[in-house]
Amino acid sequence: MPPQYRSLTVERHARVGIVGDPTAASEAWLLLHGYGMLAQGILHWFRAAERPGRVLIAPEGLSRFYLEEKGIRRVGASWMTREDRDNDLADQQAYLDRVVAEIAGGIPRLEVHGFSQGVAAGARWVVRGGRPVSRLVCWGGTVPTDVPLEALAQALGGEPVHFAVGDRDRWVAPELVEADATRLLEGGCPAVVHRFVGGHRVDDGVLAELEPPAA
Repeated sequence: MPPQYRSLTVERHARVGIVGDPTAASEAWLLLHGYGMLAQGILHWFRAAERPGRVLIAPEGLSRFYLEEKGIRRVGASWMTREDRDNDLADQQAYLDRVVAEIAGGIPRLEVHGFSQGVAAGARWVVRGGRPVSRLVCWGGTVPTDVPLEALAQALGGEPVHFAVGDRDRWVAPELVEADATRLLEGGCPAVVHRFVGGHRVDDGVLAELEPPAA
């Protein structure tokens, strides 16, 4: 007899890294890490974005696993795989909804910054979430084709999708990012590309470009 599979909803713990005081913040940045990273890794890359009145929120992917690099074993996390995809997407959406509601529910301005695999998670959440988002920044990644571009443009209220990519990125070629920005523009969703010197990472120079002008 072939096996049968059922999907069960279970309670589990999720780890969220926070820098700043949510109770005193007027702005929140939701930081979604890349494949094989943890919350502490993405927070480290965003140290240059720490400001009074801003809280950085880094949810950690729900699927952890062991990685071996240069003979050193470490732990990383992932947002999802293609296995049981629909349920993973639903869990991811509900998880991010709860993170934002509980930590940034009273904060008026919210940005979403996704890195690598976190770009897909961020773009999907922006269009499916019920919370207005002031800006979406895609670091070293492209918007998945299942994200409706009209809905994305509407969710961002006319603010362009910001792409940031290094000229030596080995995982996502700058040409692919440029092509994706063109695809968004042709689909009615404004987009801009920030190029920087470097590889697959977050760049302090681009972070400085994204800062609002001083009052």
